[in-house]
Amino acid sequence: MMLVLEGVLTPVEAQVLFEAAQELDFEDGRKTAGRFVREVKANGQAAASPERDAILAKAETAIRAHPVFRSAARPRALTPLMLSRYCSGQTYGLHVDDALMAGLRSDLSFTLFLAPPESYDGGALVIEDPFEARAVKLAAGDMILYPSTTLHRVEPVIRGVRLAVVGWVQSLVRSAEQREILFDLDQAVEAVFATQGKSTVFDRLAKTRSNLLRMWAEA
Repeated sequence: MMLVLEGVLTPVEAQVLFEAAQELDFEDGRKTAGRFVREVKANGQAAASPERDAILAKAETAIRAHPVFRSAARPRALTPLMLSRYCSGQTYGLHVDDALMAGLRSDLSFTLFLAPPESYDGGALVIEDPFEARAVKLAAGDMILYPSTTLHRVEPVIRGVRLAVVGWVQSLVRSAEQREILFDLDQAVEAVFATQGKSTVFDRLAKTRSNLLRMWAEA
């Protein structure tokens, strides 16, 4: 399941983080690349500093608070976030994310866009599935959440700077199919409660959701 999460940051919040990032030092992104993808990765990642950590802490707080993220990801833990920068000519070729990162299993990947899309050309995140390759380039403050099992790439930046926060999630529910069922049940529970209140149908749906989560969660 691939989802666009709108408004993880407001446009103003995204702009504040984007401007703060201009004062950071960036290092070669290949330092965190696996053995087989170093030759196709050309980007920068913000070097460790209190200022970088403050930016990433604000981003993580906003991500964790987003209701769609909580429902779709069922996060058990997040890897340390990274602030990724692509300048003109930089790209990241086709790859799949490592299965284990920072001691966690990568179930879901996400990219939170900080640069306004009109400020740079190219730089779309392209995610491949069995039917097509989908190019994603979102408004500043919006985020794409997608399975870490997919092949994906970042198209070359032609003009400007692409700046984004990236990270990975280990979910409480390992199975993507089970996470999708629970996500759909969340939507149904909310819809029934909005129209009927705490009805018999609501109680049955809520019971089913809780019991499935109890069966499937790896707490």
